[in-house]
Amino acid sequence: MAFRRGKDARRRWRISARLLIVSSIATVLGFSAICAGVMFDMRRGEEELARRTLENLASGIDADVSRNIELYDLSLRAVASNLEMPEIRNVSKELRHLILFDHAATAKHFGAIQVFDADGNLTIDAASLDPRPENRRDEEYFTVHRDHPDTGLYVSRPMLHRSAYAIVLSRRITDEDGRFLGVVVGSIRFSYFHELFGRLNLTPGDTITVLRNDRTIIMRTPFDLDIIGKNLAEALDWKSDNLKPGGAYAGKGPVDDTPRLYVRRSSSGPLYVVVGKPLEAVFRLWHTEAIRIGSIMAALILFVLSTALVLAREISRRADAEDKLEELATTDALTGLKNRRKFDTEIELEWRRAIRHGQSVALLMIDADHFKAYNDTFGHQAGDQVLVGIAICISDAVRRAGDCPARFGGEEFAVLLPGASALEAFGMAEAIRGKVEQWCEGELITTVSIGVASMRPAAGQQWADLVEAADKALYAAKANGRNQSVLATTPKIALVA
Repeated sequence: MAFRRGKDARRRWRISARLLIVSSIATVLGFSAICAGVMFDMRRGEEELARRTLENLASGIDADVSRNIELYDLSLRAVASNLEMPEIRNVSKELRHLILFDHAATAKHFGAIQVFDADGNLTIDAASLDPRPENRRDEEYFTVHRDHPDTGLYVSRPMLHRSAYAIVLSRRITDEDGRFLGVVVGSIRFSYFHELFGRLNLTPGDTITVLRNDRTIIMRTPFDLDIIGKNLAEALDWKSDNLKPGGAYAGKGPVDDTPRLYVRRSSSGPLYVVVGKPLEAVFRLWHTEAIRIGSIMAALILFVLSTALVLAREISRRADAEDKLEELATTDALTGLKNRRKFDTEIELEWRRAIRHGQSVALLMIDADHFKAYNDTFGHQAGDQVLVGIAICISDAVRRAGDCPARFGGEEFAVLLPGASALEAFGMAEAIRGKVEQWCEGELITTVSIGVASMRPAAGQQWADLVEAADKALYAAKANGRNQSVLATTPKIALVA
């Protein structure tokens, strides 16, 4: 039983080594998954923070732009409304200016309001009582109002207006019957946007773009005159669904290849604002933390796995050492067969198993004939060779995995055959005897005598009864002239040659 316990202990050692490696890998994967989840949450947090910051920035810019456009539009409406009064035509120029432009919004970035008649001729200019002749009938801001009465406030494309880059704001002038009488025009210079964006603390790569509702770029920082006035609807590689009103988009934009987080401010006015920040800047802090945490995790993973491998290797070495010790403790050093101690353990286990399952157990007791005389005549080394040869013949004949050939002591051998009947055991004995006899042909003359016994154990019987029966059969074989197998029958010992 000690050997069985040792075998079970070694099996547990090997299982422990595998479990150690598997549990270490599972632990590493678990912590890696948790770490990855935390890092992705941090990344989403950084993106959400940047998105909210950009939304606030876009809201502030949109509010300022919308407020100034609305303020200027009020002035345009007031001028257009006052021009509909019949009395305005009969007053002096000075009084007309006072009436038309008294409440007009004035600022250094606002251009002077002008009035053009139905033919596009300049008739009134807030900057002069006697304006120089101009005709703007071919300008887009004029033709739009002439051809589309319901246009309302129109914001032109960026253009050079009155010697300065600006956007032109215009409204239609109609009479009581709805007839087109001309347009009232004002402008907001680019200097307004430059000053507005200049007050902001932007980092390199940040962009602010003001667009018209038809996706025409009105203004952009960093400023590039080649981009101003470009209509993004003409960009085939960019879809408007990428950035819907009030939404956000991460990736390459329609203007350049720098990946950015873009936020579009939802606005009901004629213009809207898009703010962008490079993704590299958005995730810079996250990248630093990811590298730091990743390095720590990699070091911990390496430590855990290397420690687990070292421990598993040591456990395996211990199991291997115990296997070798068991082999040394249970194997006969000369013949390589199981020794008497191992044989006693195996026959005890098989005897109990046979009792539980109602099976038979067979035993062969094998003895070399005239071995003492041979050993005295030819010496111990020759005698050892004979024992080794007999062991080889026994091993060649015994093929089943559950059988146990062993050196019983001296020149005597035993073969345990679990589940074998008496006839099967006798056949095995004859096969062994024939192999030994064939091997010994020539100068080396040695034979074996074999006692065969088979029992179906009953309660109260001991395996020693089986050994005794086989041993008596062996003595009978020797008494009958040696080099033969004798089968014992139980409980009465009947000897059959």
